Amino acid sequence: MLIGGIEAGGTKMVCAVGDENGVIKDRASFPTRQPEETFKDMIAYYRNWDIQALGIGCFGPIDLNKQSETYGYITKTPKPGWGNCDIVGAFKRELGIPVGFDTDVNGAVLGEVTWGAAKGLDSAIYITIGTGVGVGVYVNGGLLHGLVHPEGGHVLLMKHPKDTYEGKCPFHETCVEGMASGPAIEARWGKKAIELADREEVWEMEAYYIAQAVTDYILSYSPQKIILWGGVMHQEKLFWMVRKEVQRLLNGYVAHEMITTDKINDYIVPPALGEDPGIMGAVKLGLDALG
Repeated sequence: MLIGGIEAGGTKMVCAVGDENGVIKDRASFPTRQPEETFKDMIAYYRNWDIQALGIGCFGPIDLNKQSETYGYITKTPKPGWGNCDIVGAFKRELGIPVGFDTDVNGAVLGEVTWGAAKGLDSAIYITIGTGVGVGVYVNGGLLHGLVHPEGGHVLLMKHPKDTYEGKCPFHETCVEGMASGPAIEARWGKKAIELADREEVWEMEAYYIAQAVTDYILSYSPQKIILWGGVMHQEKLFWMVRKEVQRLLNGYVAHEMITTDKINDYIVPPALGEDPGIMGAVKLGLDALG
């Protein structure tokens, strides 16, 4: 059985074809232009494959309420031309197959729960820290939605005592995205993160902010696994720095060996699927859409 998966981003659209076992057979990438021309290329790609369903993990905000008139839409987005865009409807009309739909980060955590680092668990959090910060939440055996969907990248933080930067987020300033994203690092220090690898004070401050967010997610959702990724997390030393800071912040309050001992190295981890959690999660969204 062949299932399509789309990782829909503001810069590019990654299209793939996989099977029910999570094996990716083929993939293609298309630049994100205006919806009509972008969809035309993507639909042409899928016409070459006999896919039974399609899953879309999408940048947002998006409407996930199946009772809503705008279910399947990208709603309020700063990306020109993409506001109020019926992305699910476009593919349903042209391909005539079931379409699964969720946020890109929910797709990523679904990929890791199904085939990756959180396989076999009924709760996990996936956090991507790059140009923005996104959080996918899988709890009690399912993806978390709610009134809209989680926006964990905008959880508010306490500022580091030595930080004079006001924050990058135009909505909240000192949220996770405002203080810890790649653009926030560049704005604060005057250089891109990749150019700051040897500046310990940069990563001490970054770990302080990421660990605050992780601590909030532990206290809110009590996940069995936390997966950290995105361009910023390619700075490998951040993992042990974040783990250490999380232990300091929790201060023994969550008295579980996965947090209080060296087992935290297996609790806060990178994805097992490398750069593919999002696209593999999209395939799983398509598989689930078959019912």
